[in-house]
Amino acid sequence: MAGKADTVDRIAELTGIPKTRVAMCYDTLFEHMGEALAAGDKVSVPGFGTFQISERAARQGRNPATGATITIAASKTVRFKPSKTLKDQL
Repeated sequence: MAGKADTVDRIAELTGIPKTRVAMCYDTLFEHMGEALAAGDKVSVPGFGTFQISERAARQGRNPATGATITIAASKTVRFKPSKTLKDQL
């Protein structure tokens, strides 16, 4: 799996930009994406996919250990929809 270090190394190798600057751009990109999602915006990366916030309603569940009914709080999560280009690559 390609992590941050692998990605930064590869971009630096392909572009000739120093790793420190690539790492700063990498961090800034994901920070900006997080801020946009937190503000409720949809983030589209052409050729890759779309990230957006999805809200889950509160619901009833069961504690598997005791069988007692519990309330699971409402929550937000990030959903990802891959682009057609990415699907075709797979």
